[in-house]
Amino acid sequence: MTHTLVSLEDIADAAARVRGIARRTPVIPTALPGLFLKCENMQPMGAFKMRGAYNMVAQLPPEVRARGVITYSSGNHGQAVAMAAQLLGAPAVIVMPETAPAVKVEGARAYGAEVLFAGRTSFDRKHRAEAIAASRGLAIVPPFDHEWIVAGQGTVGLEILEQCPDVTTVYVPVGGGGL
Repeated sequence: MTHTLVSLEDIADAAARVRGIARRTPVIPTALPGLFLKCENMQPMGAFKMRGAYNMVAQLPPEVRARGVITYSSGNHGQAVAMAAQLLGAPAVIVMPETAPAVKVEGARAYGAEVLFAGRTSFDRKHRAEAIAASRGLAIVPPFDHEWIVAGQGTVGLEILEQCPDVTTVYVPVGGGGL
């Protein structure tokens, strides 16, 4: 994949797409002066990942969405893709590790997704998802490595700026979540 920088305009466009889907989560003060928390755990499926998943699935051409989407995830992104697909009328397949927590598996299934299992590593899940995508003609919705995912996740930053216009520093947990 060719990587391009995600622009502020890309994030603003994503914000318009996820408006009404993503909750505008509160920013709450902590016991430390000037330190606030953005409560993305209050999103419909419990994590910020639905911002990126919805942004990507919503941008797929209708004929591609109609064939369905697939992702590989140990939990939150899988649930987010399942939710986005359900909202947009697309079939969804989620490839999870054999060790996935039951609550994550049931969460994806509750949104109507077909859940399949593959090994214990990200490579195992990705490899199986790519094979299934090729055989069924499904669109892959990667957990983090795509501009549309990153732009959708970036909408949380716009909200922080709107809610705390004087913010000077934002701490973000670093991982594979595209945030």
